[in-house]
Amino acid sequence: MAPWLGALLLVGCGETAQLPVSAGTGPRPALPAPHPTLIPTVNIAPAIGWPPRLTPQAAPGTQVTAFSTGLEHPRWLLVLPNGDVLVAESNAPAKPEDGLGIKGWVMGLVMKRAGAGVPSADRITLLRDTDGDGVADLRSVLLQGLSSPFGMTLIGDTLYVANSNAVVKFPYASGDLRITADATHVVELPAGPINHHWTKNIIASVDGSKLYVTVGSNSNVGERGMAAEAGRAAIWEVNLSDGTHRVYASGLRNPNGMAWELGTGGGTTAPVLWTVVNERDEIGSDLVPDYLTSVRDGAFYGWPYSYYGQHVDERVQPPQPELVARAVSPDYALGPHTASLGLASAVGSRLPAPFINGMFIGQHGSWNRQPHSGYKVVFVPFDGGKPSAAAPIDVLSGFLSDKGEAYGRPVGVALDRQGALLVADDVGNAIWRVSAKP
Repeated sequence: MAPWLGALLLVGCGETAQLPVSAGTGPRPALPAPHPTLIPTVNIAPAIGWPPRLTPQAAPGTQVTAFSTGLEHPRWLLVLPNGDVLVAESNAPAKPEDGLGIKGWVMGLVMKRAGAGVPSADRITLLRDTDGDGVADLRSVLLQGLSSPFGMTLIGDTLYVANSNAVVKFPYASGDLRITADATHVVELPAGPINHHWTKNIIASVDGSKLYVTVGSNSNVGERGMAAEAGRAAIWEVNLSDGTHRVYASGLRNPNGMAWELGTGGGTTAPVLWTVVNERDEIGSDLVPDYLTSVRDGAFYGWPYSYYGQHVDERVQPPQPELVARAVSPDYALGPHTASLGLASAVGSRLPAPFINGMFIGQHGSWNRQPHSGYKVVFVPFDGGKPSAAAPIDVLSGFLSDKGEAYGRPVGVALDRQGALLVADDVGNAIWRVSAKP
């Protein structure tokens, strides 16, 4: 590292949180005054991988084992009806114009140090536990030659995959180990030479007639101009009957995980879509909390003009007071800069109480906070179909060393057919399995 770059990163680490992560967590988070600095806070946990015989730490009453290891940057998971587990092994696509300038170059180095600089494997791998012992003993490349795949969903005999630039589909039969058919295009997604938040996730509607697609923003707070944000910072609704789509909800800076709440605790049968969203950077270690929220049809959630409802971001010019006035506040804060990505409903969980009614969340971990936040899997309890006032409960932790190095970074989460929780770890290159202790 060049001496001047080391000095730059050191200066960038000068700003420090004044509040604990817990203050920016829950239904009513603390939102102190913004604290922008000339150079952004940069506090990366260097990726080192897991030492031999070391694993994450599971919550009391549970145990963790390695379901599969030796993968290449596993990001997202889908459990098929027959119990097979699909893993999107993926990383960012080529973005030739995204790293221009000093800031872009520095951020490229930062992401590389965090373990995100490896080439994308561009494939979906199938894992199968043939003997039911909680460890995958069969591995097959189901699909390859994709374009930074992320979200996946199965509807009937059709497998849908969200690449960084489009949703595509493939024929699938239960038990398939490899798909050789060509992809069929479903809908094009915003991408291009600048594709700042490239991860695109998908989930099917409960009746299988629609897809919901997450499309993150193309900048931190619209600094590239709002023309570059067309169709972004949003969740799309795609009609599978004719391929038409619309923006279902907007103002969501970088939504990733999605899950349905099926009225299990609310006395209603109407399914409600939930998502986790990564909020904006560079206004201090205490702002802005990432969040879990229900997604209302037609709602605007503030980005880039305001955060956490109607808290105006003065950096964004010109302001849009009319939009800010209708910005919806999220349901539940997940702590500033936790990079909450994975989301899975607890429906079907066979973990012990309290991991029964609520949502599991994979927190990839901070870069813009001093000290670190995230780097764990948490559970948000629900009551009456919404998050309770209780604090999140750690499900899987221990991803950081005492020196602040990253053994791993959790991303996607999913329940397997036995009700255990699977966690994709893109630095540890593993899938962890959390189950109830015998």
